[in-house]
Amino acid sequence: MEWESGTTVLIARHDRIFEITVCGEVDYDECDLLRAAWAEADEAALPATVVDVSRVTFGDSQLLSALLEAQQRHHAGGRSFILLGPLHDSVLRLLTVSGTLGHFTVADSREAALRTAGD
Repeated sequence: MEWESGTTVLIARHDRIFEITVCGEVDYDECDLLRAAWAEADEAALPATVVDVSRVTFGDSQLLSALLEAQQRHHAGGRSFILLGPLHDSVLRLLTVSGTLGHFTVADSREAALRTAGD
């Protein structure tokens, strides 16, 4: 039996910003992809990480846990962690219902995220 995932996680390093782009559905099976991206961001140790979740169409508690873990790691290291939206309704609902939306810095455009990361 083969297992395929429609989820992709891409990383890019810029001058002072590490960028992670996540597309598709994120649940238990895909969280290893996110954790690998967090490890890359930690290794790069750039001042800010922007995580583009605008193309995440579904996320469950595993996505929430992965985002909270990454944010905690970044803040412990004195680095910024910014989510790039706009957030899909299901992701917005996940963060709202869990009471964690206000714990994240969310930017609605790449330009705004890069400005925020530069602060």
